[in-house]
Amino acid sequence: MELTTVKIEKPDDINFILGMSHFIKSVEDLYEALVNTVPGIKFGLAFCESSGPALVRWTGTDEAMIELAKKNALALSAGHSFIIFLAPGFYPINVLNAVKMVPEVCRIFCATANPVEVIIAETEQGRGILGVIDGLKSTGFETEEDIRWRKDLLRKIGYKQ
Repeated sequence: MELTTVKIEKPDDINFILGMSHFIKSVEDLYEALVNTVPGIKFGLAFCESSGPALVRWTGTDEAMIELAKKNALALSAGHSFIIFLAPGFYPINVLNAVKMVPEVCRIFCATANPVEVIIAETEQGRGILGVIDGLKSTGFETEEDIRWRKDLLRKIGYKQ
């Protein structure tokens, strides 16, 4: 077995969701979950088929996000993994529960805009995702000022009142 990492390539302000499902039907079901949860959502989705022709299956509503999804899915090439890129202004918090509720979805590895490295195991049979490195190493504890900043930010962007 060989262990490697694959860096997710994306602009800094783009959020994405990385997960695993178990069936080719996931492509259409995830599409429906996204468009039914947030009308007008702009996204790209790619799914790594793990049998038959083992193609990267894809869909979406935004060409740039579709291309990001296709490029990163092929770099991962890990069976049954999927990646969803959300255009600026759309966030995982608004769709994550809908994605998790798709019957074929087995796992969510991350939902973030942070830099991410995906830890991949490769054998003679194929590739699988072991986990992710999402963002930076912790540097310490938040101070009272940091707590105020966090609370103010959540209210400023409309997630708390």
